[in-house]
Amino acid sequence: MASTLFDKIWNRHAIKPLTGRNALVAIDRIFLHERTGAVALNSLSEAGRKPIDPARVFCVMDHIVDTRPGRGDATLMPDGQAFITETRSAATKAGINLFDVTDADQGITHVISPELGIVLPGSTLIAPDSHTCTQGAFGALAWGVGSSEAEHAMATGALRVKRPETMRVTFEGTLGEGASAKDMILALIAQYSASGGRGKVIEFNGPAVRALDMEARMTLCNMATEFSAMSAIIAPDEKTFGYLHGRRFAPKGALWDAAIESWHALHSDPDASFDEEITIDAGTVAPMISWGTSADAAIAINGAVPPSADAQMLDYMALESGQKLVGLPIDAAFIGSCTNSRLSDLRRAAKVLDGRKVAQGTKAVCVPGSSAVKRAAEAEGLHEIFAQAGFEWRESGCSMCFFAGGESFAEGSRVVSSTNRSFRNRQGHRVKTHIASPETVAASAIKGAIADHRELA
Repeated sequence: MASTLFDKIWNRHAIKPLTGRNALVAIDRIFLHERTGAVALNSLSEAGRKPIDPARVFCVMDHIVDTRPGRGDATLMPDGQAFITETRSAATKAGINLFDVTDADQGITHVISPELGIVLPGSTLIAPDSHTCTQGAFGALAWGVGSSEAEHAMATGALRVKRPETMRVTFEGTLGEGASAKDMILALIAQYSASGGRGKVIEFNGPAVRALDMEARMTLCNMATEFSAMSAIIAPDEKTFGYLHGRRFAPKGALWDAAIESWHALHSDPDASFDEEITIDAGTVAPMISWGTSADAAIAINGAVPPSADAQMLDYMALESGQKLVGLPIDAAFIGSCTNSRLSDLRRAAKVLDGRKVAQGTKAVCVPGSSAVKRAAEAEGLHEIFAQAGFEWRESGCSMCFFAGGESFAEGSRVVSSTNRSFRNRQGHRVKTHIASPETVAASAIKGAIADHRELA
């Protein structure tokens, strides 16, 4: 019987069928962070249990750490330092892999896991974070869970999971001029709604997807959660294998050779069937930007707010239906998050910024996705381009992707952001967030208003 890529991974990991569509599924990797890590670890310890395999559990300080230079254990989150110190203590006691604040490998979970070769094709990986689906770019089944599920998986190596339905999204042709993976996922969600992939595992496929590098594939998979999907996945190929080769936790020597042989089978069979199929002409995808408080409230950068726009969204965003966004003044620009903070993202933004200055009165912040990304960017001199343009250059972390870290933009300000969500108050009280690609953020910072980066090329 023909199988999808998801079927193959599920069948390899299904330990025992349970009632209905449920099964007991083996979990290969568990990732924790300091916002919820201590909760799961302490609960496990209080129950008199230990991780069944500490070597397969990883923890990082990323969500609430301060990203300003010289941060140490600092966080702007009220009483937040306890999250850091308690998670450190619990992780050390449990004997799991810990990437602490000053660790050379510290960074955002979904950035450092691939960097270190923790996520591998065909594996299952969970983390208490909805954007764990990012890591499906490597042909893994990766999804977000709650703290109690993370605790259960640490204790048993397995989870009760309801088998999801599947959807294949095929991007045919070649991506449009100036468009990126961020624009691909925004275009998909804008056309098919924020609930279009509800509960499904989305397999991205097609020539335009295969043409993406690994970092762009991660961006594409990252926002599957904004499509209401359980996860997203892309079949591994030579780009995947090349990216992972030699990484710290990737197989070595004969184990690598055996892994490659196994990974070559990780693709959907030609006649495999999906519960739903969507096909998009990649050539029609333009640079996108959100106008409302949901990822499906997005338009092409030169478009206008639709006539049918939600009245409450318009009120919050201080916009009108039919209004063009290009030229709309902004107060701040943010480049960072697990969506768009990797080296290729910073390179593209730096290309727009090089030799230019951020508009007077516009606050601009760049937060690399990991300490490794920061070092690599600095080795290329990208930090100087950002700084000379007028951007703050930060340490790695989630930062102002969301308000839980304690830092935010000024109340009521309008921000263009490379993050994944434009929810109400996401980046501060009454802050109006427009999500877009790093290039669009950089161009908008220069203009002091929403701008089409193609006009600055």
